[in-house]
Amino acid sequence: MATALAATKGEALKLLETEGVTVVDLDYESGWQDAIELGRLGEKLGIRVQYRGHESIAVSSPAALIAGLSRPKLTFRQRNLYCQFELTMLPAADLERLERKAEKLGDYILAGHLTRDVDAVWTE
Repeated sequence: MATALAATKGEALKLLETEGVTVVDLDYESGWQDAIELGRLGEKLGIRVQYRGHESIAVSSPAALIAGLSRPKLTFRQRNLYCQFELTMLPAADLERLERKAEKLGDYILAGHLTRDVDAVWTE
């Protein structure tokens, strides 16, 4: 199953015509508006079209959280960052700084016990 990421409606339309693509993932803010139309077109072609407004990321350690928030964010989606470590491992001032940074990116730092389905994992 080849999943392709579309950052615009135009990209999605091109991907629907691309050999080997079985899923087109709409990764742009207004993708929800195009999802039904593109989904119907994809259905005719045997390609699934999906839109998600958030993704869940398991974060393995404080270092992984710092590194992950330091990298450029390549998606518009809200990221729920489920920390698989005790948040008390971070000094309060550091945690507050990381929470502010996450908030500016539209993300949330959450305790690991709240984890549901995971889309990605951040490791060191």
